Amino acid sequence: MATKTNLIHLGLLILRIGIGIAFFFHGLPKIMGGTEAWMGIGSTMGILGINFAPTFWGFMAAFAETAGGLLLALGLFLRPAALILTFNMIVALSMHFHAGDSFMVYSHALEALIIFISLFISGAGKYSFDYKYFKKIA
Repeated sequence: MATKTNLIHLGLLILRIGIGIAFFFHGLPKIMGGTEAWMGIGSTMGILGINFAPTFWGFMAAFAETAGGLLLALGLFLRPAALILTFNMIVALSMHFHAGDSFMVYSHALEALIIFISLFISGAGKYSFDYKYFKKIA
């Protein structure tokens, strides 16, 4: 019979894999978009007063979503990945607020932000590479 603790870890596993794969495939087209796409994505940093190197920032955002999604799914270096993805979602929310978008438009970024903060707090769980190699549950 499954214990409550095992069910919590199973829930974390399902959440990590589902969100991780979704973000991997969300970021992959951005990575493959090349410098023109990265410049468009990176120009969002101007909302935060960062107006230099938009191509660099766009690449970093696309890389964070792609690699971060993979790391989430694996449960490897979960907290650093969740922290970087949290920053990504803060920038995405800033962009949506600045544009005056409705809740229906920015809700995905808000939901992802909440998930990444929660995963940062909870850790990867025992069904993860973090636990296997670093013996870190929380």
